[in-house]
Amino acid sequence: MRTRPVLVYDGDCAFCTTSVMLAERRFRLSCEITPWQSADLGFLGVTQRQAEYELVWVTPTGTVYGGAQAAAKVLMSAGGGWTLVGALLTLPPLRWIAHGVYRLIANNRQRMPGGTHACALPADQRSNPPSQSSGHLGAGA
Repeated sequence: MRTRPVLVYDGDCAFCTTSVMLAERRFRLSCEITPWQSADLGFLGVTQRQAEYELVWVTPTGTVYGGAQAAAKVLMSAGGGWTLVGALLTLPPLRWIAHGVYRLIANNRQRMPGGTHACALPADQRSNPPSQSSGHLGAGA
């Protein structure tokens, strides 16, 4: 059983990679960080479609958070004042706003600083979250 959460990101996306590495340096995260391309997604309980669609945070007990809620978990794990910021992002209405901002950025990540054409999500994944039978990934994530 894992003792630390796992942060899964798109290692083929320059914007995602830069963002995660910046967060790692800035916040000194206490989690494992891995690109989905080299992660054992099945062991983590994450599908490739989920990992391609959004940032994923997997707790040691296997609960999966995606998108803005994964980002909130990253902030909560950073400690200090960031814990409060992350916690606030889990509460309505900030949760809904964070979700909208996250989707806007994720759907346009190839246009963000450092983004490349490899960062673009496939068209069928830009606004429709992958279905998830358990955890917190998907609608409202």
